[in-house]
Amino acid sequence: MMCALGAAVCFGTATVLQAVATRAASAPGDDGAGAGPGGQTALLLRAVRQWRYLAGLALDGLGFVFQIAALRSLPIYAVGAALASSLAVTAVVAARLLRVRLNGMEWGAVGVVCAGLAMLGLASGAEGHRPGTDTLRYVTLGVAVAVLLLGLGAGRWTGPGRSAALGLGAGFGFGVVEVSVRLIDSVTPSALLTNPATYALLVGGGAAFLLLTSALERGSVTAATAGMVIGETLGPAAVGVIWLGDRTREGLTWLAVLGFAVAVTGALALARFGEAPTATGAMDMGSSEKSKDPERQRGADAGGSERQRGADAEGSGRQRGADAEGSDRGR
Repeated sequence: MMCALGAAVCFGTATVLQAVATRAASAPGDDGAGAGPGGQTALLLRAVRQWRYLAGLALDGLGFVFQIAALRSLPIYAVGAALASSLAVTAVVAARLLRVRLNGMEWGAVGVVCAGLAMLGLASGAEGHRPGTDTLRYVTLGVAVAVLLLGLGAGRWTGPGRSAALGLGAGFGFGVVEVSVRLIDSVTPSALLTNPATYALLVGGGAAFLLLTSALERGSVTAATAGMVIGETLGPAAVGVIWLGDRTREGLTWLAVLGFAVAVTGALALARFGEAPTATGAMDMGSSEKSKDPERQRGADAGGSERQRGADAEGSGRQRGADAEGSDRGR
């Protein structure tokens, strides 16, 4: 379990570092949805030139090592529950580095997700020892290819739930990686080259990084991470229970089901209320400037009226002086 928690710390910190890098790497003509010059591939190539993105990749690599060690000794759903604590890490680091001010709703949703997946962790039993079939290996490879195609077309997605949706797709890709690790029985070169799970691991991991990079370019980091955690937890947990023999503890199946429901509810709340802080700030500044314009106009009008009254008074005084002088000459 310590390996799983260590992976959570690495993944949570890496998420924010990659968010900083992808926002800095956005092209000047980018519309905020990754549809700038070159699309998602160009965005990824620009991002990898940022040291923060490279540091995030290094942390992802270290976290992956921890994750493999955990998957070799725990059920898939238990590892997923432990990795869910990366939400709390992401929120804290994002508030520090991105200056994101999380409101009470977001903090509450983070707590709900973590609580739900913690219940799932408490209900976990022993790791299943049922070997995976070749059919399952090929299906896993097919899912990985589908996630890759989703990532290649994600650049033109728009909408308030974009970050959560792309994060969910990235979670499916990382879920493929989890299942693939369990489906690799031997690490000899010949066995790896002939095992479809090896290619599923590579394709799913690459597609997940592509989707996550797009999700973090704009929008709430916490919402994207929530979708990612749900995606990499629900599906792999079902595969582990149904096809790989993972089980819950005796009499705690209800707690596992409740944990899943609570986690999904919290993730949906984050997806709905997550907002991009840069966009919000720009809107607030724009509204502030607009509110100041009427005041400035009223001030200008008042100043003009005062000057006009002063000019009228001066003109009247001169006219009275001229009339008086004319009267004296007449007498």
